[in-house]
Amino acid sequence: MARKVQHALLRKAKINKNDEFYTQLSDIESELQHYKNHFKGKVVFCNCDDPRISNFFNYFALNFKELGLRKLIAACYRKQEMNPFNAEEFKNGFFYEYTSEEGEKIKPSSTDIIHFKGDGDFRSAESIELLKQSDIVVTNPPFSLFRDYVDQLVTYNKKFLIIGNINAITYKEVFKLIKENKVWLGIRLGRGVSGFIVPEYYELYGTETRIDSFGNKIVSPNNCLWLTNLDTSKRHEDITLTKRYFGNEIEYPQYDNYDGINVNKTKNIPLDYKGFMGVPITFLHKFNPEQFEIIKFRKGNDEKDLSINGRCPYFRILIRNKRLQTKII
Repeated sequence: MARKVQHALLRKAKINKNDEFYTQLSDIESELQHYKNHFKGKVVFCNCDDPRISNFFNYFALNFKELGLRKLIAACYRKQEMNPFNAEEFKNGFFYEYTSEEGEKIKPSSTDIIHFKGDGDFRSAESIELLKQSDIVVTNPPFSLFRDYVDQLVTYNKKFLIIGNINAITYKEVFKLIKENKVWLGIRLGRGVSGFIVPEYYELYGTETRIDSFGNKIVSPNNCLWLTNLDTSKRHEDITLTKRYFGNEIEYPQYDNYDGINVNKTKNIPLDYKGFMGVPITFLHKFNPEQFEIIKFRKGNDEKDLSINGRCPYFRILIRNKRLQTKII
């Protein structure tokens, strides 16, 4: 019941364009530890972040010297529900640039803030000018605008590490990028993202919500992921295969509308099947592009959902084991 409530909160946020979900510092630290070699000499842009309250800004400012950053920029849309400052002072969007010259200073004051002429939306011309100056974008973008956000990053050829809903995998625009090996999933997924800080007015229900030691309200939807085009060693690790198809064919039913077999769990992918296989979307979390080839998503030859005896399983990604194409089992 609790999980349903949290999923409902995210659905409601999408419908109402309410994207006030703030990432915890612990989740940022947990993910970013795997990418530190990418940041030396780079300009990092957090373009959905109020530098006075953003944990993304906090992380990069605190680790500025260790990462060897050249500059950190945080930019914010004018409306921030968790803004502890006088909202009347910030009718426009604003940004803050942090460099090594800032020394030990981490938190900017209101006098350090540079105001945009407009609202500071990540799609605005002013924000895009800052984007052009940056090398890597790291943030938690608005879930309701996730397609637009990713499209902008691709258009401007930016490296990035961002948080999204797991359902983003199913967006045709995002899946196409994954299939073409232009983006991939990060390290943490699902419960690996422990939860988001939400505004005071959010109602908390069930065991998937809590109040942290700082008094923040935390919602844990357990259905989020990191999406990136920054390489890690993990994505080049093979999935260990232990199951066999031949002799266990009954466990791998054929699709009605595609020449392939259904595999219900990634760990059950057979090591001896050379043909096409439909696997759960969570397969992408362990996907090694040198081991498997992604064929297509969800649809059979008739462009209808994959089906077994007239019934459709959960969404499936059709794959093929690349190494078996030249290997005799």
